[in-house]
Amino acid sequence: MKPSGIGGQAVMEGVMMKNGDNYAVAVRLPNGEITVKKDEYKGIVTGKKIISLPFIRGVFNFIDSMVLGMKTLTYSADLALEEETQDPVEGGKKKESDNGWMMALTVVLALALAVGLFMVLPVFVAGLLKRFITGNFLITLIEGVIRIGIFLLYVVLISKMKDIQRVFMYHGAEHKCINCIEHGLPLNVENVKKSSRLHKRCGTSFLLIVMVVSVLVTMFVRVDTVWLRVLSRILLLPVIAGVSYEVLKLAGRSDSPIVEAISKPGLAMQKLTTREPDEEMIEVAIQSVEAVFDWRAFVGETKEETK
Repeated sequence: MKPSGIGGQAVMEGVMMKNGDNYAVAVRLPNGEITVKKDEYKGIVTGKKIISLPFIRGVFNFIDSMVLGMKTLTYSADLALEEETQDPVEGGKKKESDNGWMMALTVVLALALAVGLFMVLPVFVAGLLKRFITGNFLITLIEGVIRIGIFLLYVVLISKMKDIQRVFMYHGAEHKCINCIEHGLPLNVENVKKSSRLHKRCGTSFLLIVMVVSVLVTMFVRVDTVWLRVLSRILLLPVIAGVSYEVLKLAGRSDSPIVEAISKPGLAMQKLTTREPDEEMIEVAIQSVEAVFDWRAFVGETKEETK
């Protein structure tokens, strides 16, 4: 059954859904009402030919996901906390411009933190073992194990936080809505509740694939000094992201036993990064979907294909 092509992300007290260049953020306000904001995001690169090339498209997709994710997360947090985002004296345009610079800085800092924690730190930790272990292959393997271990520990720790647990419930609602549609079911609370909260095209699966692919790619890079190893890991990030994205896309459209086996670790990780949502959260996710995707037409086409 063909995939819907719709993707999303959990935000503070809400869900963001994206379909093509259009995206919508639905947030449950403190007063219980649901507000939906629909907008357009074309990405950091507008040349569609470039971003459609295999392996290259994964790099741009990852950056776009970071930018849009930060933007919608900030927007939802402002609503959920009832913060005033409009400057009554300076005017909205200046405030929007200031937010743009702050968003860019936030994305850069987030990327730097991720690279430092998951790519650079394992190199230094593994380097401490060089006096006891000889052989580039074994050191690189240990570095990869440390990297995956840090990632798993990070996910486990943040999953214990109360506020993050609510975000993970909305994450589950997002997955359930997409699974409901892709299985040809009408999008309503009852059908969404019965759908799985795990999905093969999830960002959690992508990050785990990145960790594994980084181990395989760095196996072919022989560097002796620590600083050159760090530099090589950073320079290889676009390659790793590109390969990982293609693996994720393959997992999303194939049901072969090999692909299913590759997808299982990521699906297992999603049991930590998703939670079963309540009905109010599902209602929010449904409104986000309906703002950018005609699920009725898609379900109708799916039923025609199965006849």
